[in-house]
Amino acid sequence: MLKIYNTLARQKQGFTPLEPGKVRMYVCGLTVYDFFHIGNARTLTVFDMVYRWLLATGYEVKYVRNITDVDDKIIDRANKNGESIDSLTERMVVAMHADTDRLMMLRPSAEPRATDHIGDMLGLIGDLVDKSKAYPASNGDVYYAVREFAGYGKLSGKSIDDLRVGERVAVDGNKRDPLDFVLWKAAKPHEPHWHSHYGEGRPGWHIECSAMSRAELGETIDIHGGGWDLQFPHHENEIAQSEGASGKPFVNYWMHAAFLNMDNEKMSKSLGNVFTTREILARLDPVQGGETVRFFLLRGHYRSEINYTWDLLLDSRASLLSLYTALRDVPPAAMQIDWEHPYAARFREVMDDDFNTSMAFAVLHELRAEVNRTRSTELSGLLKALGNTLGLLTQDPARFVQGGEATADAAAEIDALILQRQEAKKARNFAESDRIRDELKARGIVLEDGAGGTSWRRA
Repeated sequence: MLKIYNTLARQKQGFTPLEPGKVRMYVCGLTVYDFFHIGNARTLTVFDMVYRWLLATGYEVKYVRNITDVDDKIIDRANKNGESIDSLTERMVVAMHADTDRLMMLRPSAEPRATDHIGDMLGLIGDLVDKSKAYPASNGDVYYAVREFAGYGKLSGKSIDDLRVGERVAVDGNKRDPLDFVLWKAAKPHEPHWHSHYGEGRPGWHIECSAMSRAELGETIDIHGGGWDLQFPHHENEIAQSEGASGKPFVNYWMHAAFLNMDNEKMSKSLGNVFTTREILARLDPVQGGETVRFFLLRGHYRSEINYTWDLLLDSRASLLSLYTALRDVPPAAMQIDWEHPYAARFREVMDDDFNTSMAFAVLHELRAEVNRTRSTELSGLLKALGNTLGLLTQDPARFVQGGEATADAAAEIDALILQRQEAKKARNFAESDRIRDELKARGIVLEDGAGGTSWRRA
């Protein structure tokens, strides 16, 4: 049975969906004002892995990942660039899809945009006002009354009284309590706004996910995910909004992915160690880069912090190459996974234990060693199929190992030089053989001599 660590319960729990065989999953997506950074990539990749594993084990999944396309950062960036908000957000959505495609991510079932759900947000705000969980202020804003929701703090473990004592920000005179948060912001000059019963304005950030989740998946869902930093206040506020309006549980299983650190330090613009995923991919081989980054991001358990360094990324590339090399040398047989097979059963056991990709990778490497030892095409097929459940080992093995943007003509030239080297060796002209090897090495081509002949890959 699949077990998931539920942040709300603070323990692993057996997974029982609301509807047998069907899963409703919502994940907080990106605010599209810039290219997403490698920390964002970890969260996105983790929940793509969860989505893939649920599909692989027979669930029908509706996976919703929202897009925030209006907020302060977007407005500021568009003004700085001298472009419209629509132009900026559309450009960033296209870039987001290009980069998530390179990381081998499946597209979610739905990607609702905040600006398409203003009506749903206003409907939810109206429900909260009607139930005295929210109130319009004299300045045109609408606030959530935190003390009117008895369960506030149950996700993060924070109490209202402790939060109140720790309040250091000057109290907004329009709020009844300093902890109250905004649901609807009154319009400001030169900012996008929509008409509402409360006046012209735009939504606060927290209300977006509650409204879009309700619109796409209903009042109660199975899984809600996001980064560890979203537990408070974002997810805490989502619970207050959604449950305050419906009176029903909002989410049965809360999942949070841990941070990615840069060279043992938290990412920070002041430290200059924030790198976009696009920047990192640009430094890697164009064929191997996407899966290399994906492999690196999934190598550690999703609830454990991972550390990024260039050397660790290259180590992930070497580890992934060893799996692809086994598939190249022993062409995999096409197959459906037999979950009763000992390797498949072990793989499923660790993945069903809160998506333990770290242990799953260990099983893949044990299976690789067995493929190399037995030369079994069936085991090679199982290796590929199990890797595919995680979005890995999806490419042609020979092409992946060779890497590069090599054209057919360039590959043919390399193959011709390898043939010349083989002829030189037969003629015992070892100087010529070494010269050809050195020439290819200088071009970043590594030759691998084996019982089946000579193959090549990118250095």
